[in-house]
Amino acid sequence: MRPYYCLRLSRYLLLRILLFGMVACIGPSERKPDKPQPSAPPQPVTARFAFQRMYIQAKTWSADAQPVQVGNLNLKGVPCVGGKCVAWRATFVSAQLRKALTYTFSVVNSPGVIHEGAMAGRDEPWSGPTGQWRPFIYQMLKVDSDQAYQAAVKESAPYLRKHPDLPVQFMLEFAGRFPIPAWRVMWGETIGSSNYSVFVDSISGNYLQTSH
Repeated sequence: MRPYYCLRLSRYLLLRILLFGMVACIGPSERKPDKPQPSAPPQPVTARFAFQRMYIQAKTWSADAQPVQVGNLNLKGVPCVGGKCVAWRATFVSAQLRKALTYTFSVVNSPGVIHEGAMAGRDEPWSGPTGQWRPFIYQMLKVDSDQAYQAAVKESAPYLRKHPDLPVQFMLEFAGRFPIPAWRVMWGETIGSSNYSVFVDSISGNYLQTSH
């Protein structure tokens, strides 16, 4: 190969190497940073999903802990949808300790209101089963809150047509009028202000009674 052509080839290769190095150096700095993807909003959960997490915590509090009441917590601006809520609570009792302890479970963190995850409150004295405060085994929570909601809606079409925007409340406990725990599905701003309730069997899911 002639020296002239060797010189041209060398200059060509050197130029390619220099251009490649420049691209490698300035390329990343010119690349636009990836935009952070917005996080998905917290999804509401059923009562049984929340209960299982609170139940685990309750068993560490007392090995004989049993539930007496399970209900939802309506947070402002985050209503329950289809029997699922962002926050739930459950009260457990221990015959051995003669105490009751309420836990909460939430998929959101609301400072000053509720913490995310399962959290315990303060225990209180418990003198034994009375009225609605009778413990039940966790297997009695066979029908979940979304199933209870659907059963209650099925029996409440006329009422819901007149009151389509009322928030829904849930409570599972021994209601006194039934031999097993029952879901009480209520419509109203609070449990105390609700004037319409539907009771649903917590084991079979059957409609039991309407109270208004």
